[in-house]
Amino acid sequence: MTNNKTIIITGALGQDGKILSKILINKGYKIFGIVNTNKGVKIKSARYQKIKLYDYKKIKKFIKKINPSHIVHFGSKNPSFGDKDNFFKENYISTKNIIDSIIEVNNKIIFIFPNSSFIFRRKKTNVSEKDKYEVTNSYTKFRIKISDYMEVLKIKKNLKFCNLILFNHDSAYRKSSFLIPRLVSLVKKQDIASLKKIYKKNIIEDFSHAHDICFAIYLLIKKKICIDRLILSSGKKTKVNKIINYLLTKYFPFKKIKVLAKKNNKYIIGKNNLAKKILNWKIKKNIFLAVDEIAKN
Repeated sequence: MTNNKTIIITGALGQDGKILSKILINKGYKIFGIVNTNKGVKIKSARYQKIKLYDYKKIKKFIKKINPSHIVHFGSKNPSFGDKDNFFKENYISTKNIIDSIIEVNNKIIFIFPNSSFIFRRKKTNVSEKDKYEVTNSYTKFRIKISDYMEVLKIKKNLKFCNLILFNHDSAYRKSSFLIPRLVSLVKKQDIASLKKIYKKNIIEDFSHAHDICFAIYLLIKKKICIDRLILSSGKKTKVNKIINYLLTKYFPFKKIKVLAKKNNKYIIGKNNLAKKILNWKIKKNIFLAVDEIAKN
């Protein structure tokens, strides 16, 4: 038997790890976070363990000790940080270690894998769970290979998992190196030259507030749902230029971006109909609320 109100979260001190921890603790769950550093603001009532995900024996031992109902794996490294050459190998082995440990310890534990919208081909405006994946770099290769591995173990070892496909989502917990916090910083610095460069690219994305995305993951945990693919997204397109104009109007209304934006047809919007249906999930916040929270921070 698993501990039904006990959850392990890897990458527990990242944006999603913190938000999901707070939601789950408020709902009466016990949270055990796996982290690679003891630095950072921790969530009250959560317990943290410093373990390298590359260490199979320690991962297996920890999972056996805690015996959670779910493991949520936010702990994958981002290719924007660290050694890009070893990105695929490190992430694949680390994630495989968790999955293999579940099979060895207790295959009733549900593995939640927050995947990325970048695995989709960027040739369509709207994508659903039925659309094909495409390997374009080490980042998408890792995520698609793990998806394939989970599918194999589902048949061979009765692995229970949720393969979530997350679109862009932000909050006040988002690191400063990501796009939205960078935009806020550039506006506050009145760095119009840098803003013009971004504005010219005419970036369009499906942006959500991170709390909405994490609340959907809580609903999955609560309902003990296992699903091969599930898109979590706003289902709406947002122009980054609109966010820039929003920030400038709010903080420096006399500042204007005067540059011609390029035409952009290479963006995708996630159809979130399935998540809304099976989870009874309602989006309550939006990216502009997240922008305000980041600006206040």
